[in-house]
Amino acid sequence: MTKWRSSPTLCKPKPRQPMTERRADILIFGGGANGMTAAAALAHHGLKIVVVEQADPEKLRKAGADGRTVALSHASTSLMQAIGLWNADEFDACPILDIRITDGAAPVFLHYDHRELGDAPLGHIVENWRLWNAAFSHISGLENVSYLAPSAVVDLQRDDYGARAILDDGSIIGASLVLACDGRNSHLRQAAGITAATWDYHQTAIVLTVAHDEPHANIAHERFLPAGPFAILPLHDDAKGRHRSSIVWTEQNELAAALLEFTDTRFNEELERRFGSFLGNLKIVGRRWSYPLSFLHAHRYTDTRLALIGDAAHAMHPIAGQGLNMGLRDVAALTELIVDAHHRGQDIGDNSLLSQYERWRRTDNTVLMFVTDGLNRLFSNNVAPVRAARDLGLAAVNRSPRLRRLFMRHAMGLEGDIPQLLRGEAIDTSRQSRRP
Repeated sequence: MTKWRSSPTLCKPKPRQPMTERRADILIFGGGANGMTAAAALAHHGLKIVVVEQADPEKLRKAGADGRTVALSHASTSLMQAIGLWNADEFDACPILDIRITDGAAPVFLHYDHRELGDAPLGHIVENWRLWNAAFSHISGLENVSYLAPSAVVDLQRDDYGARAILDDGSIIGASLVLACDGRNSHLRQAAGITAATWDYHQTAIVLTVAHDEPHANIAHERFLPAGPFAILPLHDDAKGRHRSSIVWTEQNELAAALLEFTDTRFNEELERRFGSFLGNLKIVGRRWSYPLSFLHAHRYTDTRLALIGDAAHAMHPIAGQGLNMGLRDVAALTELIVDAHHRGQDIGDNSLLSQYERWRRTDNTVLMFVTDGLNRLFSNNVAPVRAARDLGLAAVNRSPRLRRLFMRHAMGLEGDIPQLLRGEAIDTSRQSRRP
């Protein structure tokens, strides 16, 4: 039997009497975007789900903007559409029609135009708080999902026959499978003894929203600067009709700390130096936020009756904006395996199913994580020979329609062994199982 008892300083039991055990098919720890999407996807296919989240949802709902945005790929929006979660109006999702990639002041660039692949946008930019609120509203209306928050685990037992959790209010929940969607500092991963490769980039992402005079034309810009990438991401106009963009500005830790201490006037001057004048005058909307950047990749994704999802398994540099998308690919793959097993009357927490999930997702995640890590190292410097080589590379890809379309399909999440939900398809349980 595998057993975990959380630290009393993190999870002090509340003085209540133990309750009757409730049953669920799947117990999800972590009520963020990955956890709620997993709950919605699995519930959409008839499974009974319990989500446990430590944060108070009312506080999260009222917290509002934290500066962060997510770039949802075309495949991720297809997943959300397939499970009834996608609502572009409620998300206030701004489509990305073009992407322009430049290397500092170099004259060469790489341009992705969505029209090369059809009419669909390359992706959508969504503010984190809007995504959370919309997802929470959706799963709150699902009969077969229980969202328990604020709540934490006092004791978790997992063995060949199932999992059993005791929460801090005395509630007891039994399930066939536990999903760890509790982020890069996952207590469940650590308690299961799953180690991870980690390193610090010594970089900080400064995030903020700006208003500008000219419309952005739904173009996302990625500028590679010596200190790190500088992204300009399109947002919808606000209620006052102001054109807006989200900024993800990567700097070395020391300079980032100094920038955050600048007055608004001085900070705006530094921002304009990097942003340029192509959208007219800039005005900062709201406050500045900062987030440290690091790398994490778990040495395995599963344990007895346990699967790691999203940042609990892999946390990458935001240079390509793919962090959440890779978590949603985890969700789609595991959902397909679970629904197939459930349809066949098989154990949805069986080790062979979890092993298949591990094989399916590890290669895809590993490749992208080391690509993003390599891109950050390649472009976050000002070494002349390296700069010349990478500019030649950008120009070569831009001149090759075949390569350009391949990279665009990768950005849209349409390459590789893609789960059915990411193609916007219903899970076909009549086809031969993926299981060897």
